[in-house]
Amino acid sequence: MANVLAVQTRITLTKQGTIINPTASTALRVALRQYSTSDGKEYLHRSIVPTMHYQKSLPRLPVPKLEDTIRRYLAAQKPLLNDDQYSTTEKLAQSFQNGVGKQLHEELVAQDKNNKHTSYISAPWFDMYLSSRDSVVLNFNPFMSFNPDPKPEYNDQLLRATNMVCSAVRFMKTLRAGLLEPEVFHLNPAKSDTDSFKKLIRWVPSSISWFGAYMVNAYPLDMSQYFRLFNSTRIPKPKRDELYTNDKGRHLMVMRKGHVYVFDVVDRDGNLMSPAEIQAHLKHILSDTSPASAFPVGVLTSENRDVWAGLREKLLAAGNGETLGLVDSALFCLSLDDEAMRDHIHISHNMLHGDGLNRWYDKSFTIILAKDGQAAINFEHSWGDGVAVLRFQNEVFKDTTEKPMVGPGSQPAAVDSASAVRRLDFKLDAALESGIAKAKENFNVAVSKLKIDAIQFMKGGKNQLKKMKLSPDAIAQLSFQMGFMRQYGQTVATYESCSTAAFKHGRTETIRPATIHTKRCVEAFVQQPGKHSVAELQGLLNECSKYHGQLTKEAAMGQGFDRHLFAMRYLASSKGMALPDIYQDPAYAAINHNILSTSTLTSPAVSLGGFAPVVTDGFGVGYGVHDEWVGCNVSTYPARNVHEFLQCVHKSLEDIFAVLEGKPIS
Repeated sequence: MANVLAVQTRITLTKQGTIINPTASTALRVALRQYSTSDGKEYLHRSIVPTMHYQKSLPRLPVPKLEDTIRRYLAAQKPLLNDDQYSTTEKLAQSFQNGVGKQLHEELVAQDKNNKHTSYISAPWFDMYLSSRDSVVLNFNPFMSFNPDPKPEYNDQLLRATNMVCSAVRFMKTLRAGLLEPEVFHLNPAKSDTDSFKKLIRWVPSSISWFGAYMVNAYPLDMSQYFRLFNSTRIPKPKRDELYTNDKGRHLMVMRKGHVYVFDVVDRDGNLMSPAEIQAHLKHILSDTSPASAFPVGVLTSENRDVWAGLREKLLAAGNGETLGLVDSALFCLSLDDEAMRDHIHISHNMLHGDGLNRWYDKSFTIILAKDGQAAINFEHSWGDGVAVLRFQNEVFKDTTEKPMVGPGSQPAAVDSASAVRRLDFKLDAALESGIAKAKENFNVAVSKLKIDAIQFMKGGKNQLKKMKLSPDAIAQLSFQMGFMRQYGQTVATYESCSTAAFKHGRTETIRPATIHTKRCVEAFVQQPGKHSVAELQGLLNECSKYHGQLTKEAAMGQGFDRHLFAMRYLASSKGMALPDIYQDPAYAAINHNILSTSTLTSPAVSLGGFAPVVTDGFGVGYGVHDEWVGCNVSTYPARNVHEFLQCVHKSLEDIFAVLEGKPIS
């Protein structure tokens, strides 16, 4: 777990959870139909506003003021340190602010001014991900599972796979044609999410269109990562990987029993192949009676990146160049598993890591379909954050459930799938076979240590909290602080990811949920419940909520401290400077050793999301605050007890909701 920061751009879209992506009006569909070779089959919808209309005029991610960053950093350190430790950290931070930090900050600002096409965090962030040598499995790739199709008969593995492939291709075509609705956060949808506004804004030049949206309280989001969704792969290289995209690829990559198959899903004219044909090809793959691959090459993608880079060179030298080219340029990967899912915990393990044999973890994303039709997306994290993947997942779920291309009565086309579908054969020598065996061994050791557990707290949720004017996210985060204190008697470094997609080439910023307010509140609830009146405890909850709300707003506006400190450290390192003292402070290492790594997600398409802890003695906390309940899906390694932690979180939520109802706690 060498690079703690690298694993933490989690998939949080809390503030974007209310985005509406309506299809264009019927009249517009008719008006635009002349530009299409098809009659509605090819596109999900036809946006009035071109997809990238706002991209040019998006505001730039601000570089925070140095004094603000140091003040925020010290405020986040306060609950984690004793007085002596804090005094040392404060001196180091102030010395940095008045000395070498001032110089680094000024240089960062000057560099940013010379690169107006991007953000100050974009290149260092890519570099951090691509330079990490850790396996992408558990350390980077998260998963988001789909809700089942509301019509049970459509959850058949073959039907759902066919529909998801068709919808995914339609999404790709809609995106590339510039017909996908731009991603916009509507604060006042009645004004901005209307056909009349869209018809007006489409004529505003793209160099100023963002300001037009801003005038009606709508915030367009960065979509620069979307082009990497399709035909993209992370290629292992010594020291630093590369991202590869080849949008000429028309084929899908399918994995089953460790074998890799390819077939075209787009014809020579760029149209979606017939759904009945796609269904026939997938049926052919599902009917293949060959035994599981003895040497599944996909498992190599789970290796340490330098080890995998060396083995990839061996694969190329053995004559597998064309085969690897087909994998790398495939639209995406579809993994068809032969196992049915037992429960949520089984789903989490299977979709987060699986058995390592039926995955190609380097593809930009993989749609995984279990035998019983349970589906999820597992995605490689270096190319982008959850924004693009969640939008894709929402659209695919909506399209497959509302306009499925095939149904229980559909017959696969009578085509020669045996010649249309190609099973890739890798040429392997003894060194490669040994490398695959070793990768399997390493994979099994790593995943055997991971434990996952989940709870659903059913006694309250978003509706009740909002009535009390409390932030649902603040209360969920407080329950983790309270749970950890109850279990371990400590306040520890905590990380919550926040998207900065409101800015050009924004990535994420960190919200630091462990604060002096949560510490005070947690101590009152856990250690001194009898000493405080219900009114006092309610007051403490209010303080936590207010302060968490402020931190969230600051982070979403690019006004956290983590990315700024990270960028200055990166700059110092790239100049060959000695590492400034602030970064050598044990307190800096401790605040970046995030024992509680958290990310929230609620979406009509997503059942649950998850990721591994980012440190060996940590928890990976995926959670969602729903209208009437709170769900948590948590992972850990043997150093911690996940079941006990969740019991403590549940007890904390019970206490919080009891106090909100005016009841004392014991």
